[in-house]
Amino acid sequence: MHAFDILGDPVRRRIIELLREGELSAGDVVSAVGEEFGISQPAVSQHLKLLREAGFATQRAEGTRRLYSLDPTPLKAVDQWMDPFKRFWAPKLDALSTEIARGKRQRRLTDPPGRSTDSTTPPATPEERS
Repeated sequence: MHAFDILGDPVRRRIIELLREGELSAGDVVSAVGEEFGISQPAVSQHLKLLREAGFATQRAEGTRRLYSLDPTPLKAVDQWMDPFKRFWAPKLDALSTEIARGKRQRRLTDPPGRSTDSTTPPATPEERS
């Protein structure tokens, strides 16, 4: 199965997201994904099997438990495949980053000392600055 076929399924993407945080038991994956997507334990197990067979996950036994970990190798291949396409969105992300930095700088220059300039605080109005 091709990497994009694996990533095309929302359940498998969610499992990959969970495994990104660290090793999980099959039971933990079933609990999280089964509840979120309303699917059975056998269905989650089938997704875990596909992820293992495609190289996205590894499994190890610890007593009677099965522990799953993310293997990033196939994700690196996806990233390499997408590399030529990054030119379509990289300049826009760079421009967004510049605008964010510009806004933060402007707030630092216009806010009175002691006023919070975190992203949750709106910039001071002209009345507030007076």
